[in-house]
Amino acid sequence: MRVVIAGGSGFIGQKLTDMLLSAGHQIVILTRKDMQPAGNATYVKWLEEGTYPEKEIKNADVFINLAGVSINDGRWTTNHQKQIYDSRMKATDELLRIIAALPDKPSVLINASAIGIYPASIHTIYTENSPEPANDFLGKTVLDWENKAKQAEADGIRVVFMRFGVVLGKEGGALPLMALPYKLFVGGTVGSGEQWVSWVHVMDVVRAIYFAIEHDKLSGPINVTSPSPIQMKDFGKTIGSVLHRPHWLPVPSFAMKIVLGQKSALVLEGQHVVPRVLLEERFEFLFPSLHNALEDLLKKK
Repeated sequence: MRVVIAGGSGFIGQKLTDMLLSAGHQIVILTRKDMQPAGNATYVKWLEEGTYPEKEIKNADVFINLAGVSINDGRWTTNHQKQIYDSRMKATDELLRIIAALPDKPSVLINASAIGIYPASIHTIYTENSPEPANDFLGKTVLDWENKAKQAEADGIRVVFMRFGVVLGKEGGALPLMALPYKLFVGGTVGSGEQWVSWVHVMDVVRAIYFAIEHDKLSGPINVTSPSPIQMKDFGKTIGSVLHRPHWLPVPSFAMKIVLGQKSALVLEGQHVVPRVLLEERFEFLFPSLHNALEDLLKKK
């Protein structure tokens, strides 16, 4: 396959690129940097004046959109929230323009999304069929992002929304920051501890993306979370157990709000999300258990 990836240099994008290359596929990474081809990976400039990526892409089987300012970086000021939102809209608009300009259309657009589309709740269990989007910044951002990408269906393209949960990895995502207090022997429950963490190992994320590419009957939203979400108090205890560190020093909600501002919602609130579509299609998780996932990511090899 010839696969075009926007956001291929990010945390998930790098893992995905490595997996696709190892499987023998040709990769085109859309980037703002000047980079030389490396094996089956080529780099094409985009999102700059005078760039027309379609002229270099020419044809592709798959488009994958992971582009956008990270929600984990920086404090959620009004300006940063605007960057998070605008970067996703702008990148998706440009991908739609590129696809429209190609004489041969890709068969599928895999678009990143997030479980932030679901309202925070301790009691509700969400699947892909859950109807009401969250009425907050993340909910609006994700809903608008999905609706934007959905426009590709007008060209007869299958569109899939990968609603990522809390992605765990060594080099990025939420885990390094969550594990740091435990490494310093000051780990403990964050906020009430009752909030749900619908987590997923990064390798299951990239495998789920590949799974969605290969299964051409899949379209629309897919929850990319492990089948065993866990409450924050137990998440912390599991980190402590794997690292052989105490779980004892609670972090009150007001302290997180002072430090993180509105972004504190990422750790103080949560959703209990089930990957119904992946389970029904018999996707096999490498890391269905949090303990095994953390053993893989936190233990020194």
